[in-house]
Amino acid sequence: MSASIIIGEDSKGSPLRIDIEELLATRLLVQGNSGSGKSHLLRRLLEESAALVQQVVVDPEGDFVTLAEPFGHIVVDGAAYTTAELVRLANRVRQHRASVVLALDGLEIEAQMRCAATFLNTLFDAPREQWYPALVVVDEAQMFAPAAAGDVSDEVRRLSLSAMTNLMCRGRKRGLAGIIATQRLAKLAKNVAAEASNFLMGRTFLDIDMARAADLLGMDRRQAETIRDLARGQFLALGPAITRRPVSVRIGGVRTKSQAISTGLLPPPEVTGEDLHALLHAAPSEEEAALAEAPARLLPRADAGTLIDQISSFAMAAAPGEEPLPASPGDDLFAAASVPAPPSLPPEEVQAILAEIMADIATEPDCTFQPAASLFQDFSVRCRMRRIGNHVGDAAQFRRRFALAVAGIYAPQEERWAALLGLAGGVPEDLLAPFLVIARAAMEEAPCPDDEALARAYGTRSPGRIRRLLEHLEKSGLIVVKTDYGGRRAIGIPELGVSTAAV
Repeated sequence: MSASIIIGEDSKGSPLRIDIEELLATRLLVQGNSGSGKSHLLRRLLEESAALVQQVVVDPEGDFVTLAEPFGHIVVDGAAYTTAELVRLANRVRQHRASVVLALDGLEIEAQMRCAATFLNTLFDAPREQWYPALVVVDEAQMFAPAAAGDVSDEVRRLSLSAMTNLMCRGRKRGLAGIIATQRLAKLAKNVAAEASNFLMGRTFLDIDMARAADLLGMDRRQAETIRDLARGQFLALGPAITRRPVSVRIGGVRTKSQAISTGLLPPPEVTGEDLHALLHAAPSEEEAALAEAPARLLPRADAGTLIDQISSFAMAAAPGEEPLPASPGDDLFAAASVPAPPSLPPEEVQAILAEIMADIATEPDCTFQPAASLFQDFSVRCRMRRIGNHVGDAAQFRRRFALAVAGIYAPQEERWAALLGLAGGVPEDLLAPFLVIARAAMEEAPCPDDEALARAYGTRSPGRIRRLLEHLEKSGLIVVKTDYGGRRAIGIPELGVSTAAV
């Protein structure tokens, strides 16, 4: 499979190619005033490279959601999910190499910046084993990396600018190749624009934007005037992934279209003023009344769980005449397309396999000191190898399952743990493992866990943190710490009416 795509034709009619492998290492900046064909260029780039590399599109206007049907991109409606759900979705996008469009058109500008920053930061913070190559396309980048303070709060501006800076400055080592597009170079933060080595400059009229574009292209002031004369869909290209000398390129055609309204002329209807007045002031129909009472945004929204399932089963778009690519490296080792799906296992057998896997992970030395994302990745791989990948669940479920395993509870579905699990439902996630270690010892009337055992469960080596942990759990009413005259400690669980043996 070729690693280059044809973006359009140069002034001589010869095809102009972009080397996608080189683009991943050198990034791209696209500039052009409204109506210059900037979005058309991005669409051409995305369509042609869909079968070569994972794509993540930050789409503030909802222009690129039409990529979903023909190319399999998953649309994530930023207005439909909480911050925690977005983090979970972004983690799955990175893990399963799903191509997605983050549609932000249902949000105000400040919410768009916060949502995009959350999504990009999560992609950036993925564990090392998930640093797969991906094109990250950010349209209207001047909104997310503004050169100066605007109408948004300083806190949101710093958050968004930091995410964009990480993408363009440090994303390459994590496999993230930033492709940023802007209408106004002068409004885009210089430290973000300066990290791109490839440029596609479209028509612009303001002197300050022309000067910056010419400077990036290595053109003098006189040559910069030619930028005003570029036709719609025509760009000046330069960069190691495209060409070593500036050339003019006319962008090729695309297979999908934007949902935006056409800018063509449409004459108004030929009706009299009286008729139009009557139409505007007529009593509302039943359909109009229902729409008026409905929420402002009427598009159906998939819940986060459904979307995660779509991301987990994502298959990259295939080039013409080729089979779809696997969802992630190594998936074809366990579930190649030509191999029939394994028969579903009985629930008892699935639970036994899950218990065995969790026991293996929880008994590894220093497992509680490892990042939760790394442990979850390990758990997912083990489940796929045992052919129960559809029982993995999400990261939040894994963290609670892991806390139970650290306490030695590998089969939480057993009846004897029902009361404890009900009580543990209200325990904060970071305190759950040490609390369960204490509670299990109390239920079995075993000796009270010492500070070393609690420290391992808590993932710390600080005795002071264990003292503060016990104090917090006691103030919360979850435990009662008793020390006898001999200095021996016992811990009771009031809700369950049980206590550990004094040690």
